[in-house]
Amino acid sequence: MNETMNALTNNTLACSKPLDSQATRLSIIVAYCDIFVVSAVGNCSIALIVYKIKTMRKPINLFILNMAMSDLLFLITVGSQILLALKPNLWIFRGSSGNTVCKITDLLPSISAAVSIQSLVLITVDRYDAVVHPLSLPRIEQKRCPFFIFSTWILAVAVYLPKCLAVQLVEHPVVKCEVQWSKMFGQSSSFANFYLAAFVVFFYCPLTLITVLYSMIFRKLKTQKTPGDKSFQAEQKRIGRRQNVLKMSIAIVVGFVLCWVPWSICALLVAFNVTLPCEFFVFWAIDNILMISNSAMNPCICFMFSRNYRMGLKRVVKCFRKVPVE
Repeated sequence: MNETMNALTNNTLACSKPLDSQATRLSIIVAYCDIFVVSAVGNCSIALIVYKIKTMRKPINLFILNMAMSDLLFLITVGSQILLALKPNLWIFRGSSGNTVCKITDLLPSISAAVSIQSLVLITVDRYDAVVHPLSLPRIEQKRCPFFIFSTWILAVAVYLPKCLAVQLVEHPVVKCEVQWSKMFGQSSSFANFYLAAFVVFFYCPLTLITVLYSMIFRKLKTQKTPGDKSFQAEQKRIGRRQNVLKMSIAIVVGFVLCWVPWSICALLVAFNVTLPCEFFVFWAIDNILMISNSAMNPCICFMFSRNYRMGLKRVVKCFRKVPVE
């Protein structure tokens, strides 16, 4: 993530400074702060609901919780990068400690984004089993959820570890975190190729799988037979609940795609040093805010589509109101 922020700053300075005005910088910071507040409140609410209400600890909600935690981590670490890109002299760390902090702040956003897309895959598999194979033993049982959640973080760390090793703190001419890939892995190795491979593994392949599974889900729903008269009402309620959950999971995926696909294309263009017009970086600055806003979008989608989350929020609020103040 740092390399994209640095590229955005460097290229806009090389152009006619479309993003270098004080008003524009202030607008970006205000937008980030607004997103941070919504994301912090929303994702913390999701965490409290799943933690406090046992009936909400189903696989899909545990994976949504995993996304909520990764979204919070992503927002905090990316926020520091935005502030540093706009105001490099805010970086107070130097030497070996500065280098360590630099590696951590660069690694965590990449890990968080990778965890989110893996969580989306797990949510999709859970919905696929519920709709296409409702009578079969689910692939993702509740007792195995901790293993799947832990695996999303381990896999993300393993893939992005080489990049973490290559990130170094550069203090001249300005203080910034910079990927020095050739210095770490040799001239024959390309950071752009690594970047592309990471996107394929953690973005394009998962989204392809998600698309295929949802296509199969829609096909199943389209061919689903209408139940008999005796069980019609109960069956309709069950199907209605299932479809509401399905709509919520699809909305989360669509939100992720809309926020991340444009950014991923822009990031790859920059990584491969494609010559781009100055207007591109105005679009990319907006796209960076859109990408970050995804972390605030997910809890809003949950509360919008799920009655269980809305009722859960009311229960959690009531619990806090009942706590006596000493």
